[in-house]
Amino acid sequence: MDILVDRAVSNHDVTISRVYIDGKFFCHGLEDEYRARKVPGETRIPAGCYNLGIRDEGGFHNRYSVLFPDLHRGMVEICSVPDFQYVLIHVGNFDRDTAGCLLLGRVDYRSWAVWQSKATYQRFYRRVIGPIAAGRATILFLDNDR
Repeated sequence: MDILVDRAVSNHDVTISRVYIDGKFFCHGLEDEYRARKVPGETRIPAGCYNLGIRDEGGFHNRYSVLFPDLHRGMVEICSVPDFQYVLIHVGNFDRDTAGCLLLGRVDYRSWAVWQSKATYQRFYRRVIGPIAAGRATILFLDNDR
């Protein structure tokens, strides 16, 4: 499974992208802004291709086990991101909800936010968790906003 995060627009705080699964548009994404040098909790994932894995420990995992008891098998983790740890795909709406992670939803360009994140995340998770668990999923981040 190939996931593409095509970064479309950004400002000094937020990056908005289009997210594709196997070449088909799926939803929008929201991340922190671009920075040439990483600032913890304030820098988006560097452009490039990464493997996806499952993180089955930590605070997000514990919360999502309760929030999505019939769905959750572990957090979707973007693996081996240089200078980052525990980069996840999760629910959230605004820049303040991400600390270097990718949020999913329906974009609202006026507020630089994504809405319907919880429902979008659940649809995404159902679609990708099998291939991720089988070790057959990658995610590519393209900087077309710069």
